[in-house]
Amino acid sequence: MFNKEIYLKRRKQLSKNLKGIALFPCNNEAPMSYPANCYRFRQDSTFNYFFGLLEPMRMAGVIDFDNNQTILFGEDYTIDDIVWMGPQPTIKELAERSGITDSRSYDQLQSYINKAMKEGRTIHYLPPYRHDNQILISKLLNMPIDDVCPKASQALIHEVVELRAVKGPEEVEEMEKICNVGADMQLTAMRNCRAGIIEQQLTGMVEGVAISGGEGTSFATILSQNGQTLHNPYHRNRLANGRLLLVDLGAESHSGYSSDYTRTIPVSGRFTERQKAIYNIVLRANLESIGMARPGIPYWDVHMNACTIIAEGLTQLGLMKGDPKEAAKAGAHALFMPHGLGHMLGLDTHDMENLGENNVGYDNEIKRSTIFGHASLRCGRRLKPGFIVTVEPGIYFIPELIDQWEREGKFTEFINYREVRKYIGFGGVRIEDDILITEDGCRVLGKPLPKTVAAVEAVMRAAAAKRKK
Repeated sequence: MFNKEIYLKRRKQLSKNLKGIALFPCNNEAPMSYPANCYRFRQDSTFNYFFGLLEPMRMAGVIDFDNNQTILFGEDYTIDDIVWMGPQPTIKELAERSGITDSRSYDQLQSYINKAMKEGRTIHYLPPYRHDNQILISKLLNMPIDDVCPKASQALIHEVVELRAVKGPEEVEEMEKICNVGADMQLTAMRNCRAGIIEQQLTGMVEGVAISGGEGTSFATILSQNGQTLHNPYHRNRLANGRLLLVDLGAESHSGYSSDYTRTIPVSGRFTERQKAIYNIVLRANLESIGMARPGIPYWDVHMNACTIIAEGLTQLGLMKGDPKEAAKAGAHALFMPHGLGHMLGLDTHDMENLGENNVGYDNEIKRSTIFGHASLRCGRRLKPGFIVTVEPGIYFIPELIDQWEREGKFTEFINYREVRKYIGFGGVRIEDDILITEDGCRVLGKPLPKTVAAVEAVMRAAAAKRKK
């Protein structure tokens, strides 16, 4: 938790352009297999942002914009809870930590909302992504449950996005720390990757680093030699020489901030010439995108430049043909890179995605594309100082997608399917870094992490030599 002055300032900023009241329910614990056996608790990111309270208690925050008042409603732990959990703070104590002088029993929340509705006041809330909070809002506002998400406050969404998108110095400091943990996770994968080991063993090693350095992982670890599956949750393959291992992972800080890194490493410790050629195309796209990112430039432009680099490189290898810029513009590159260049990062890995990607990554100036591949770009808006975004170009050979596009005769003017088929079984390559947009450019967060062919091979070679001693 930051100094309470941070939360007072955030709530004051939120109040500048809104009237009425805003309701922020916190998350509740979620049972995994029976009520007392719960998943790791994760506080709602927006509740965390404005109140800083991470305890798994029954709470809701209310900001009264008209009367410059903040109220924390909550339910204190009972002696039965304390027997199992040890001493716990009261709602009054938690409120004081957040700079709130008015704390009330959770049982008073309904009557407070009823009074506000009777007075005809606007009640803002964000779209709930958990069913229990969807049910809560339905009951509090006497609203059909199917209406809850569609009737979420667009005005509140806009104000929250504008505040959370620009990271303050205290947030950047937290992100630096957790990016260092993410880098250590990647180094652990590089140093322990070798033929014969099962993916799950490596997954356990890297997730152990996340637990040691923070609250655990910021999302489900992607670690697979079948890197052509973009969000591959399967970790039971035995690694084999000649394959590439794609590792996409991140850690979460104690305060809730995320890191997100991807590296692609050769299981044998050395890239083959074919692997090296594909890898270096992706590396060029990664490096040029970082060099291009700066305040005022639409991230859409950075994305398009990366897609053009992918098309240029694949044209040089004979897998694509024609004008690379036209190929990228049409979406032909998406056979190999069917996702966007990156997304915002912060208290969520896909920061504020629960508020709607178009609300976060797009605006009235820049609209989301409808073209396959380009449509998956999560952030296309102009970059501002304080934004933290990921840069993650990739090239993948997805057999099912190749089969479909060739069967449909899609983009035959840009794609040499005969040559592409020679790469089925290759897997995929992705290289991802987290960058902070500064006043005059950007910088990569976290400690330096190997990503050139020579640097990755050097780390793996040193680790193999150490194992032999």
